[in-house]
Amino acid sequence: MKILAIEKEAPETTDEQFAPFLREEAYRVWELYKSGVIRETYFRRDREESVLILECQDTQEAARVLQSLPLVSNGLISFEVIPLVPYPGFERLFSLTRGNRTPD
Repeated sequence: MKILAIEKEAPETTDEQFAPFLREEAYRVWELYKSGVIRETYFRRDREESVLILECQDTQEAARVLQSLPLVSNGLISFEVIPLVPYPGFERLFSLTRGNRTPD
């Protein structure tokens, strides 16, 4: 299952609080990326927070994986975990616009 994970920084954190964990955080993200658990990683353009695409069995597994990140386990960030499914609307859209025919 694809999981969207959107980082939320803990209130009132400072750069100094993050500094001791950044190298270990990067290493752990790299491990998860190499293993195929983290499929994509981004930073938001509007703020310094990450957005991850994970491949996990379910949201509980995704939460466990994210808890293994040093910034999460040390309470500096958390993630909103959102399960994703394929978009189901194409069949409905094509049925409405072209009768019951499938696209050519």
